Amino acid sequence: MRLNKSIVTKAGPRDKPHYLWDEELSGFGVKILPSGRKTYLIQYRLGGRGGRTRRVTIGVHGSITTEQARKKGKELLGEIAMGSDPLADKDAEKNAVTVADVIATFMSEHVRMKLAPNTQVGYEATVRLHIPDSIKSMPVTSVTRQDVARLHHSLSASHSSANKTLAFLSKLFNWCEKFGYRPDHTNPCRHIDKFKEVGRQRFLSPAEQARLWEILDKCEAEKSTMVSIVNALRVIMLTGARLREILHLKWDYVDIGRGVLELPKSKTGAKTIYLNKAALSLIISMPKQLENPYVFFGMKPGQPVHDMQKAWQRIRKDAEIEDVRIHDLRHTFASVAVMNGMSLPLIGALLGHSQPRTTARYAHLAAEPLKNAAEKVGQQLMANPDRVNAEE
Repeated sequence: MRLNKSIVTKAGPRDKPHYLWDEELSGFGVKILPSGRKTYLIQYRLGGRGGRTRRVTIGVHGSITTEQARKKGKELLGEIAMGSDPLADKDAEKNAVTVADVIATFMSEHVRMKLAPNTQVGYEATVRLHIPDSIKSMPVTSVTRQDVARLHHSLSASHSSANKTLAFLSKLFNWCEKFGYRPDHTNPCRHIDKFKEVGRQRFLSPAEQARLWEILDKCEAEKSTMVSIVNALRVIMLTGARLREILHLKWDYVDIGRGVLELPKSKTGAKTIYLNKAALSLIISMPKQLENPYVFFGMKPGQPVHDMQKAWQRIRKDAEIEDVRIHDLRHTFASVAVMNGMSLPLIGALLGHSQPRTTARYAHLAAEPLKNAAEKVGQQLMANPDRVNAEE
């Protein structure tokens, strides 16, 4: 039977799918579903007799004619006879390593093994919040510059988040090239310009500092907030330490005799934090938990405080400083140091900056004490009765 339009059109559905095969072109046929839908296809074996049977869909009857389907089937069967497999590309795509696959490997074998804890947290947040499933499900070799550019643009409401996502993907694809997941020099993040970001510097004024201390004292007195969170915030502002340096502080790092914290790891490597009396007193006052190595312990046994953001949002609202981040407490420490006449190199050493340019952001504050001093001298000279005689 040679399949033609009339035969295919008259063929009715059955309770189960069935096939009509063409006797002239071996392997060419039509599949008829119980719904009546009819689909042209070819059937072939990989590796000859005894090999795996495979079927390739050509088109739906009505959308394509029987003769058009026959012509396409003949072309495909000819390619198969020459050793090709029409389904090879589909198999490759189905079995391809996806972006989600390489992210999981990248995070476990590189990020968690080699990068600082705060970097790990940042990368995890980027993956969770800013990389959509449409990108994660793509074969890693299929991601193009256009895909990354569209994602970067879609996050333009927050230039910082968009740029962090671009930086993460650039690191990821460089790693993919290094370990053979993509060909060399194919990083799709190349030539995508970051958004311009306006640097933020927020310092607490003396009045705001006073309100914050008052609210922290109130939280402690009323026991409305864990003592670990209250004292961690106090120590951050008293030392200028980074959030993760304090949250992950272990008793082993505390040298009470010398009044310092010896951190084996930080954003810039091993670091010594010098404690003033107030900060040292707060740390000493923290109760120790059995089998918990952390100074600022959390709710889970053996673990530090995991997240202070919810508590901080409540505290800063009560203190009327709702635009202040926890990291701004570090800036406040630096601003107070500058206003008290300390040199920028000294402040950089206290904060653990590895580059002088990082501390240089506070340089403009150093002029304030000089301006104030000059103003006081000017006022006194203008008020001096002898000034008039000197002018005469």
